[in-house]
Amino acid sequence: MRPISLYSVEDWRRMRPLTHTLKSLRYRLIDRLYMHRPPRAGDLLAVTNTIRGTKLLTTIAFSDPQAIDWQAQLLWRFLPDAVQLIADNSPDDDSAGEIQSVAERRRLLYVRLPANPWREPSRSHGIALNWVWRNILLPGKPAAFGFLDDDLFPTASDDPFAHLSTQDCYGVVREAGPRWFLWAGFCFFRFAGVRHLKLDFGQDWFNGLDSGGGNWRVLYRGLNRGAMREQESRFVPFRPDIEVADGPYQWCGPWLHEVGLMGRADLAKEKRAATAKLIEALLENRDGAASARN
Repeated sequence: MRPISLYSVEDWRRMRPLTHTLKSLRYRLIDRLYMHRPPRAGDLLAVTNTIRGTKLLTTIAFSDPQAIDWQAQLLWRFLPDAVQLIADNSPDDDSAGEIQSVAERRRLLYVRLPANPWREPSRSHGIALNWVWRNILLPGKPAAFGFLDDDLFPTASDDPFAHLSTQDCYGVVREAGPRWFLWAGFCFFRFAGVRHLKLDFGQDWFNGLDSGGGNWRVLYRGLNRGAMREQESRFVPFRPDIEVADGPYQWCGPWLHEVGLMGRADLAKEKRAATAKLIEALLENRDGAASARN
């Protein structure tokens, strides 16, 4: 919730403090109920036993088995010490079945999350992250963990976990006025440094914070951001003759984010083809990624 002191006279006239309070209570109730629902597929006990003491990467999958397959191969090549878990948030059975097959073929941990109560992508993603935190990470006790979007691909050797030797969290920072948070698609945490906190990877939408922003109150506002290392990030067009907004790629250091939900719909297939060409070059040991970053 936004602090009461920040509501304007116009906000009070429109009863926004009251409606925001009621909506927040509803979101929290739905979130709390969802945390107690069992997974639709996967052995939860086996997963929690396997991740103890590991560096765990959790990918929130959403109906894109091709991206999951690419990501798994690239992580195995460029970050082989990490364990990967697929937390499948796909709403349809066909996509989930294909993703589970990829996970089995690539020897990844796999859990299909309970049916999501939200259709809005950001809210759906946030509640999925909270389910993983409560039901897998807290009982599983990895040494460190990170969350990845399913269309985020390493293009060179890189270990974001290394930064956790001097700080409790690391990733790409997003800002909303005086507040900031780690983008939920590329964020990493030292488990011992956050295990005691009531983390909330959902939104704090009334304060302008997207998925992951719920941790502002419980984690980020107590940190000295100036003393922390962050992952630099920049957006570029996937094709040099178009505007960034029409077909963006996001480079997070050597990590490529396809940004599948942004850009012109008529360029989506061409953008995926460009991504496929780049990744195939990487997997075949060709120098495709270096030129794409320039």
